[in-house]
Amino acid sequence: MEVSVDLTLSPLQDDYEDQIIAFIKRLRASNFRVIENALSTQIFGEYDAVISFLNAEIKRSFEAVDIAVLTMKIVKTNRSDYEPDF
Repeated sequence: MEVSVDLTLSPLQDDYEDQIIAFIKRLRASNFRVIENALSTQIFGEYDAVISFLNAEIKRSFEAVDIAVLTMKIVKTNRSDYEPDF
């Protein structure tokens, strides 16, 4: 089953940018398709592989900060090729 996952990491500390950049770079280095925009990062692929990868990376990010919020939306389909038709 293919999924699309939308992620927003928000470390609640002064050097939040460094933590966000490190998280995005680790997503980019994966074998998954990753698309970034100004508000979030999306990752696309097979459910078990994506969730397993994200589980490790989210834990790694949380261990690096005192407090963080991660907002995640999962869609049960690969939407990486979506283009508006209106």
